[in-house]
Amino acid sequence: MKLPSAARNPVSLLGIAIATAMAWVFLALLAVYFLGYLDNPYIGLVLFVTIPAAFVFGLLLIPIGVRRERRRAPGVVPDWPVLDFRDAHQRSVTIAVLTLTFVNVLIVSIAAYGGVHYMETTAFCGTVCHTTMEPEYVAHQRGPHAQIECVQCHVGPGAGPLVQSKLAGTRQLFEVVMNRVPRPVPPPPELISSTRATCESCHWPERFIGDRTRIIREFGNDEKNTESDTTLQLHVGGGSRARGVGTGIHWHMNLDNEIEFVVATDKPDSIPYVRLRDRVGNVREYFAQDATPQQIASGTRQRMDCMDCHNRPAHTFAPSAARAIDDTIAQGLIPRELPFVRRESVAAIRQTYSDRSAAMTGIASHLREFYRARGGVDSGQVDRAIRGAQDAWASNVFPAMKVTWGTYPSNIGHVDSPGCFRCHDDSHKTKDGQRVLSQDCELCHTIQ
Repeated sequence: MKLPSAARNPVSLLGIAIATAMAWVFLALLAVYFLGYLDNPYIGLVLFVTIPAAFVFGLLLIPIGVRRERRRAPGVVPDWPVLDFRDAHQRSVTIAVLTLTFVNVLIVSIAAYGGVHYMETTAFCGTVCHTTMEPEYVAHQRGPHAQIECVQCHVGPGAGPLVQSKLAGTRQLFEVVMNRVPRPVPPPPELISSTRATCESCHWPERFIGDRTRIIREFGNDEKNTESDTTLQLHVGGGSRARGVGTGIHWHMNLDNEIEFVVATDKPDSIPYVRLRDRVGNVREYFAQDATPQQIASGTRQRMDCMDCHNRPAHTFAPSAARAIDDTIAQGLIPRELPFVRRESVAAIRQTYSDRSAAMTGIASHLREFYRARGGVDSGQVDRAIRGAQDAWASNVFPAMKVTWGTYPSNIGHVDSPGCFRCHDDSHKTKDGQRVLSQDCELCHTIQ
């Protein structure tokens, strides 16, 4: 079948060549991709974005070339073709055009669907913009929600949130290309769906949990790395309409309790005002000791939900170098038998390093030099200690994004960040001073 004369020009021929080549490359790579032979995180970007874009570009060159060719003969007015299916040649041309159109639509549709699906994977979110999202991706892969895809929490159900997330993603990609990404990246609450659409799809808020035991293991800086354990009986409790007012920490999430609070505009950790409406309609208002009417009026008012305490459920970082090393020793990744290993490991990872390579070298040098000077230690245990300390650093510190110990605090607890004490500080009181948000330890846990 011969091409129409108007299409036999360099631009259209180039477009045909590009579109044909990209179509074959796309179909071949698609087959290999679905067979599982391509697992590079960037292959999806190439397969579902770059190649289809080149394919569409080739298709667009064809009519552009035809239009340019017709402009060269201004006296000739092109007429609409007359279809006569009794003519075998016209039947062949029509079938070929319809077949190619179907193939083109099919390729673009598969690419569009695959592109949307690929851009919703954790690999795309965490590895394509590698430097920018590395802290969040590493923390996610090591956390209890590692099997949960990013979009299940960061994109709400329905078409509206999907479109909003894609527009936000386009803006973020532009910021990455223009090197305008803030360092560290601030938590984006506007991209996180409501807890009803995310947390509550797995966690039942009306479930009564009761008490839970938690053991916090810490180690000393002495030669024997002496262990000290703190056993907490956490009064998690719970509550629902069926059970009444509820008890324990999860009393806050009793569906019959409505707790609102105001976050100060200039101090995100400051809560100057708390309002409680209980199940029978009684309302109590608590004001921080130094709260002003202007501060309350200008702050952000919101209803309390899971994320106000569990603010780092999928991207948790160690609050300090000491805590990271304590956890690593408790897991057996650093041998406790090594003399002073806790002290020296903390000292090694607490130093400031310019990048990951410098950190790996510096941590290894610090520990090797210390134990070389002491002598009589097992080199295998030293190697284990080095690997454990390096892993503790690499899981929590990312110099390129200015993420270090304590950059992203967790609101669970009150030791390393204000957490519970943002409200329960013994200074939030009703106007008559008769009621106070107590700081009594026994409200939430008992130390055994």
